[in-house]
Amino acid sequence: MKKEKYIVEYSLNNVSPSVLWTYIGTVNGLADWFADDVVADGKLYTFYWNKTPQQAMQTTFRVGNFIRFHWLDDEDTKTYFEFRINVAELTGNVVLEITDFAEEGEKQDSIELWNNQVNTLKRVLGA
Repeated sequence: MKKEKYIVEYSLNNVSPSVLWTYIGTVNGLADWFADDVVADGKLYTFYWNKTPQQAMQTTFRVGNFIRFHWLDDEDTKTYFEFRINVAELTGNVVLEITDFAEEGEKQDSIELWNNQVNTLKRVLGA
């Protein structure tokens, strides 16, 4: 079944881009909000939820800007999930942009999951 790409944006105005990067671009930062634990071996990341591992390959990144992963158990090689930091030039507002893919009928559930994860991130950041 074909997956649909979607993007969700979260305003994190009182967080500096460099602080936000430590939470999306490092193993310890990701373990603080995205998963219960994260282990990286080079570009292979293992994310743990309730002691259940799920592996993803880091496919690309730009330090301080974005990081992209592909789930290894996803047969569609064109899918990924990405965390990107955007800063509005005029206002200086910091936005976390998350790109992901979901199967038809599962997009809203997937967005709700991201909403919950980012709420945890906001609590950790004090945002």
